[in-house]
Amino acid sequence: MKLLVTGGAGFIGSAVVRLAVARGHVVVNVDALTYAACLDNVAEVAQSPLYAFEHADIRDREAMDRILAAHAPDAIMHLAAESHVDRSIDGPGTFIDTNVTGTYTLLEAARAWWTKAGKPEGFRFHHISTDEVFGTLGETGLFTEETPYAPNSPYSASKAASDHLVRAWHETYGLPTVLTNCSNNYGPFHFPEKLIPVVILNALAGRPIPVYGKGENVRDWLYVEDHADALLLVVEKGEIGRSYNIGGNNERRNIDLVRTICALLDERRPDAAPHDRLITFVEDRPGHDLRYAIDASRIRDELGWSPSVTVEEGLARTVDWYLANEDWWRALQARKGVGQRLGKAG
Repeated sequence: MKLLVTGGAGFIGSAVVRLAVARGHVVVNVDALTYAACLDNVAEVAQSPLYAFEHADIRDREAMDRILAAHAPDAIMHLAAESHVDRSIDGPGTFIDTNVTGTYTLLEAARAWWTKAGKPEGFRFHHISTDEVFGTLGETGLFTEETPYAPNSPYSASKAASDHLVRAWHETYGLPTVLTNCSNNYGPFHFPEKLIPVVILNALAGRPIPVYGKGENVRDWLYVEDHADALLLVVEKGEIGRSYNIGGNNERRNIDLVRTICALLDERRPDAAPHDRLITFVEDRPGHDLRYAIDASRIRDELGWSPSVTVEEGLARTVDWYLANEDWWRALQARKGVGQRLGKAG
């Protein structure tokens, strides 16, 4: 297949690009190269004859029209998005602009190209989203594909809006779409403002490890390479007009996750005292969802996918990757907002 991947220099997008090229797909990476993007993430495939890069913004209709006409992809995998909840609290406008208006612009460009091309039967528009659109769970229950949307942050609201646009473009215009909602990703190349990289890098530097509230928020953790595998399966074999939840089957409280990382660092980079001494409870994020948990039975039963990496295995791989790739993360730490407390909402 020829895949056009938006946001392919980001965390999840680059994992998709690397895996797709490794599997022999032709990949066109479209990325605006905002603060969270890094072309080093795709350096291992950059010289492949199967790979091409287009520096463009999904909000730029003229650029999207040009790129689609030039490359004629079999599928669009739309991952480009503003994704950091804390940043969305401080500056929601950017999230509405990119995640809502950008998705609309890309949908319209895709619809125009698909129509002009004679509506090729194999074409698909795959929109990649988050479980945060469903809101929060109590101590029990799981998000299914039928769970009503109830976003609680500007980020999740913007992603919910983009999901609804994708569904509407399928129902109204017949655009062949598939949609996926994933749980929290982690792994190599994770931008160093997110929880797991923050824990690793603060611990290595001997700085306080910030944990929101009491650390009792629960997330289902999905190793990014497992997610990329699932996404490629859905874009190839998912049913048109259908959505699929993708989860890691790895629920953990934030505080337990942080302590696991500290223990891994105690083994690999022992300090004078255990790294968990650095854990510091800080003021909670406004509107912080208590618990996310995915029911991934549909993708398992219909497409045969299930996660292959446990959170313990994945965290060990992730810690080892950060220890071995100091040049990568040090360069990103200098970018605006990294290392600062964001999202206090006043």
